[in-house]
Amino acid sequence: DVEQNFQHMDVLISNIHVCFYLSNCSCQQDLDMRFGFNLCSEEMAFLGKRKRYVASALKNVFHLPHELQDREVPVVAIITTGGGLKSMTGLYGSLMGLKKLNLLDCITYISGLSGTTWTMANLYRDAYWSQKDLDSHIGEAQKQATKCKMGCFSMDRMKYYNKQLCQRKEEGYRTSFIDLWGLMIEYLLNDGKDPHKLSEQQEALCDGQNPLPIYVSVCVRDSYSTNDFKEWVEFTPYEVGLLKYGAFVRTEHFGSEFFMGRLLKKLPESRICYLQGDFFSPPVDEDPVLPTRPHELRTRMYTPPGALSSALRGALTDRFSVAQHHNFLKGYQLHNNYMENQHFCRWKVLTIFVILQSLDKACKYYSEQKIPFPTISLTDEDKKNLKECYIFQDSDLPGCPIVIFLPLVNDTFQEYKAPGVKRCCSEMEEGQLDLTSSCSPYCMFSVRYTDDNYRKLLNLSEYNILNNSQMIMQALQTAMQRRRQMC
Repeated sequence: DVEQNFQHMDVLISNIHVCFYLSNCSCQQDLDMRFGFNLCSEEMAFLGKRKRYVASALKNVFHLPHELQDREVPVVAIITTGGGLKSMTGLYGSLMGLKKLNLLDCITYISGLSGTTWTMANLYRDAYWSQKDLDSHIGEAQKQATKCKMGCFSMDRMKYYNKQLCQRKEEGYRTSFIDLWGLMIEYLLNDGKDPHKLSEQQEALCDGQNPLPIYVSVCVRDSYSTNDFKEWVEFTPYEVGLLKYGAFVRTEHFGSEFFMGRLLKKLPESRICYLQGDFFSPPVDEDPVLPTRPHELRTRMYTPPGALSSALRGALTDRFSVAQHHNFLKGYQLHNNYMENQHFCRWKVLTIFVILQSLDKACKYYSEQKIPFPTISLTDEDKKNLKECYIFQDSDLPGCPIVIFLPLVNDTFQEYKAPGVKRCCSEMEEGQLDLTSSCSPYCMFSVRYTDDNYRKLLNLSEYNILNNSQMIMQALQTAMQRRRQMC
């Protein structure tokens, strides 16, 4: 179940804002869908292969006298969040830092959404990217991040968008603004058409040579705010599904038409650019609204809207940027007592928010769900001025993961160009990055950086990893010690 899977994770490296750990399971029913809460057979096979890389890397990094047994190998995940070009560039820098520390092969999973999925999708075109130097990938990303984007609205590009959307509609897909946005992202990140598909990333996992990528999106419903309804959806090269229900389809079948777990109409697999939006929504009339337990019911005063207020609400709340896909759960209804099932995961899936107020909420949530999670303790000064790295752990709580929190902040980088190497007067400007103000060049909606801004952000992200290498190493050593004690 979810709790048992989470207990198997030893270290979470949280980069920037929010992190997730998701997993699923195998079921023996003769269907075109898979129901269950454990890992699929392909992911289980991957883990066996990946352990060999992780064990070898840990032995080399820590100069261990003997080979680690499979049961001694900790599971480490890099968990990232969105934020456009800022998060895309920041992830490249973090991975570059881990590569220099020889820790990249110690990672089993990489998860992300929005901007960080741009990094992941670009890297996983190369089946052996983590075994190579990252300079070429980073150089290509810089080229795309700094190029002029006005061609995105050229007449030729508009004709291309129209042709691609018409083709997608002919294939059987429902098109929306988010599909157009996906095509625009394709232009922002590539020189031409990107034929890459998510299922093709299985080649990058065949020998366990790279961490397994998990892309995260949010399923929403028309006429409901995300405060009232949202479900996390995970995309891997193997499967797409909702862990909440333990329901998964093959990645190449996502978007196809299903009924009662049977594949009725197979559509061509979408190119990955169409998946690089943040949301997708199934039809609103196919599932009942999820109730809460009676003791969890929230009381609200509700006034039925009139025609004017309904029209105004629709204008203000309609989601023009939501993709719509065929609901692969069509034909199924939840059992009346579904919430009593010990495996059912209501609303959230093991989320760690690094926004400070949400860290406290996450800790409270895990406590209520009886899921092992370290206590989050931050001083008032920390809440005002974040440090580069935090470690949260609880050695007295069995199965509790170690959480390494690495927010994107510009702290000692202002005075140091490398760990322990101070900047001279002429180099001080290189350490000045405005990450938070309203006029910051790194705001979420920025679609073009200068070469200088790109390089600074890349160097900052790498520096924050290198400057806190001792804390990261300490967490990994603790995870290995725990594994040995469990054995």
